[in-house]
Amino acid sequence: MEISRIRNFSIIAHIDHGKTTLSDRLLHRTGTIATRDQQAQLLDSMDLERERGITIKAHPVTMLYTAKNGIEYELNLIDTPGHVDFAYEVSRSLSACEGALLIIDAAQGVEAQTVANVHLAMKQNLTIIPVINKIDLPHADVAQTKAQLEEILAIPGDTAILASAKEGIGIEDILEAIVERVPAPKATGERSLQALGFDSYFDMYKGVVTHVRVFNGELRAGMMVKLLHSGKSVEIKEVGSFNPKPYVRDCLTVGETGYVTANIKSPKDVKMGDTLTDSRIPSPALPGFQEIHPMVFSGIYPINTADYEHLKVNLGKLQLNDSAFVYQSESSVALGFGFRCGFLGLLHLEIVQERLRREYDMDIIATYPSVIYRVHMTDGTMKEVDNPAFMPEVNYISKIEEPMVKAFVICPNENIGDMLALISEKRGIVDNTETLDQRRVMLTSRMPLNEILIDFHDRIKSITRGFGSMDYEHDGHRESDMVKLDVLVNAEPVDAFSCIVHRDKAEQRGRALASKLKEVIPKQQYAVAIQAAIGGKFIARETVTAMRKDVTAKCYGGDISRKRKLLEKQKEGKKRMKAFGTVQIPQEAFIEVLKA
Repeated sequence: MEISRIRNFSIIAHIDHGKTTLSDRLLHRTGTIATRDQQAQLLDSMDLERERGITIKAHPVTMLYTAKNGIEYELNLIDTPGHVDFAYEVSRSLSACEGALLIIDAAQGVEAQTVANVHLAMKQNLTIIPVINKIDLPHADVAQTKAQLEEILAIPGDTAILASAKEGIGIEDILEAIVERVPAPKATGERSLQALGFDSYFDMYKGVVTHVRVFNGELRAGMMVKLLHSGKSVEIKEVGSFNPKPYVRDCLTVGETGYVTANIKSPKDVKMGDTLTDSRIPSPALPGFQEIHPMVFSGIYPINTADYEHLKVNLGKLQLNDSAFVYQSESSVALGFGFRCGFLGLLHLEIVQERLRREYDMDIIATYPSVIYRVHMTDGTMKEVDNPAFMPEVNYISKIEEPMVKAFVICPNENIGDMLALISEKRGIVDNTETLDQRRVMLTSRMPLNEILIDFHDRIKSITRGFGSMDYEHDGHRESDMVKLDVLVNAEPVDAFSCIVHRDKAEQRGRALASKLKEVIPKQQYAVAIQAAIGGKFIARETVTAMRKDVTAKCYGGDISRKRKLLEKQKEGKKRMKAFGTVQIPQEAFIEVLKA
């Protein structure tokens, strides 16, 4: 199709503002899917996405739409995730577009992630079309939402389209606005092909399938192309587009999105955000490629050690589909061989584990999540530590810096006191408070990444009864009094339970771990001590009592000294047993503690 009739746009929104429902409506209205094939959340192909009602992967789809002026246009839509953990997925999708539909829930208004996604779109100079969705809800407040658009995002409120994706209101206006407002793509003017690979997945029969957007030249089967960041040259076997299922085309020209398959067998050869160019006359790389840096680390181990190789292969396939996920092999005394994995955040960690269990049928166990600490040594060197096992001895450390984040929390006015208390409990400092409208405020605070990992998001939701939202960005490092907390069972340290915590919270954490372990470690023939220690100082202790045979049962009456003699004899035996005995900690105990 000629370039003036192509429109590339993506849909951005806060999580749960109705963008997937809207994309379903657009597909139905343009006749891309027949009514009999229609189903809710059509583009969310993963069971996990449907269950949780969230989008995890960006989904491209090509639609043909005949506008009111009688001209047929090719609309390329990329539906993007809304959660903060998948921001890189959003930024890559936006770099393949010229425009973005910004969806705002009329009942919820502008939220933290809406603001973050709008900034991403503005950075890429995209045309933003605001859409106020869910206007059919009884508590929808359109005037208020328009006012927020102007105040918070500096987007004129009268440019917003009123719609209800569920009821099918305003769908025609949205399609017309895309045709009128989104600019047609332009060729970059380089001498040969330039295409952006913004996503990929692994197909059993075709190998690696890469989603592309062509910026210059054209892509067709039989061409030799070069992947600039990995430096590999490959021959293209097939090109096509999605409607939403893949279908083969002769070629992809400037401005079109679709997929290519080539003789790429290994997932490692394709980097997301990479540029494809003609291998004979290469063009320079497109901007926007960045190596993604994980924020959260956790060890993933197979429950059955024989599954190690199987897990390794599956992690490779998963990494292809999720470029923000990284892994490397490691081993642990307690858990055997496994992998140290890096994630963008806690939801990302949870999703990856769940996908390994479901899509690849793996039985896995994950260790406690941690972040990367910068450890400055006394000899002037600096070491990055993401695993407590590699923490140097205390006498070699001059200072430890922990990663910080700038957190933006939007909450109702009445919850501001509780939110401030939560932020200070998490060792955060509120920099400023901004009133968004009569009902809500935005708190900007700087806090340690380590503190927001586990339950911060859940606590915000429970304090604000679901009305609060949060977004964060990386914000350098800060020197902190961090210590390594060791857990010893029967005087033997267990590396799977050790973690790096702030000194003020170490005792509370140590007590919690010790009491949890007391519940899950089975009784032995002798008493087992569970201790939490910082360096050589014990800060918590629990004892698993011994299983005891009543040796005095055969003594009826008689002198007390006979009973005492038998008890002393038993005590000696226990002492000897303890000297030789080792405590086998069952796998279930690890799983229980790591869950807690």
